Amino acid sequence: MYKDISKKLFIKTFGCQMNEYDSDRIRDLTKNNGFINSTDYKNSDCYIINTCHIREKATEKVFHEIGRIKKNFRNKKKPIVIVTGCVAQAEGEVLLKRDKYIDAVIGPQSYHKINKIINQIKDKERIEKTDFDVVEKFDRLNIIKNGNSKVSSYITIQEGCDKFCKFCVVPYTRGPENSRSLDHIISEAQTLVKNGSKEITLLGQNVNAYNFKGKKLSSLIYELEKIDELKRIRYTTSHPNDMTDDLIETYSRSKKLMPFLHLPVQTGSNKLLKLMNRKHDKEFYLNIVSNLKKINANIEFSSDFIIGYPGETDRDFNESLDLLMKVKFIQTFSFIYSARPGTPACNLKLNSLDNNKKNLAKFQKISNEIKVAYRKKLIGKNIKTLFENKMNEPNKYFGRDEYSNSVVVESENNLVGKIVEIKIKRVNNQTLFGKTISCKKEREFAA
Repeated sequence: MYKDISKKLFIKTFGCQMNEYDSDRIRDLTKNNGFINSTDYKNSDCYIINTCHIREKATEKVFHEIGRIKKNFRNKKKPIVIVTGCVAQAEGEVLLKRDKYIDAVIGPQSYHKINKIINQIKDKERIEKTDFDVVEKFDRLNIIKNGNSKVSSYITIQEGCDKFCKFCVVPYTRGPENSRSLDHIISEAQTLVKNGSKEITLLGQNVNAYNFKGKKLSSLIYELEKIDELKRIRYTTSHPNDMTDDLIETYSRSKKLMPFLHLPVQTGSNKLLKLMNRKHDKEFYLNIVSNLKKINANIEFSSDFIIGYPGETDRDFNESLDLLMKVKFIQTFSFIYSARPGTPACNLKLNSLDNNKKNLAKFQKISNEIKVAYRKKLIGKNIKTLFENKMNEPNKYFGRDEYSNSVVVESENNLVGKIVEIKIKRVNNQTLFGKTISCKKEREFAA
């Protein structure tokens, strides 16, 4: 059925930055099996759906995508269809039973075996591979050259989580915490920088739990700083319980770590934090914020909030609003609680959906007001921006500042890969607009 294929690979990626990274590594792996990456899904020979299981209806999104593939290939040769990622891990058996159009499901810790699996599919086997082979996976990835030449790149340094928050599916889809070799991370970073990367974001489900043979995230940051042409370092996503003193100290000592921290809290209610099994309270979280502000007054924060977690009262919700206004997060990601199958919270009685929608709208309104106020204060300020690419419009360039805000400027000079000081002229909810400081020549900075 799959003889003499032209070897075009298309990947549809859902979810987080780690999924984006995983999709890139799948592309690297399949090159050795003769596949070339294609953006033309309508003529692909292998169609991979890389899934996320964090939000509700994740499984239905898969079947919606399968329906789209079926419709497109109705009168054509069927492509190899593979579902990877967290939905594959959590519901692989269900996927294979429900739709025979799917050739294989591969969990996020097994995709390094994808070439072997594709060859098995060619022999007309249907495959479910959902083992937790994270150590083997890291070993395999360490010998693959990440040829990514983007100005801003990602490196996965840690996978899995041991926190077992009652709403979260990650421990069940990604497994326990495992950290990648520090030397291998440095080697990958050096390759990326050699190929043009100026900024690297370190990824992990619980990235600040990184610990390889006693070397923690702070040690890794200091080692990465030694790479001359690497100008900026970021990491995500963090857990408050792993914001150790040594990591906090990096925000005063490091010259390349950006003063912006995504630190999910989920709720401002101590009652709900306990029900969620977060293993910290609001006061602990605020103490982290305070300590970071003391050593670096320029640091800003973003966070995640769950609205309508089972048992949430108006008082609990107002405590989340209070935390929002105390910290003044410059960015928040808020959503109504949805039960994930297999989690301890999945059978809890849900709150009124109408009330949840009302509270979410209120929360997002206040969050947006804080964001707008913050952005308005940037007008007239000079900010350092790393430019990632030239836009389609003539002489327009896109970049990000130290706080990951999108920045757009016009310039007759090529700004890609440069850190340039920009004066902000106007803002909207999504983007900062400015101009270079010097009229004659853009000034480039180290960071």
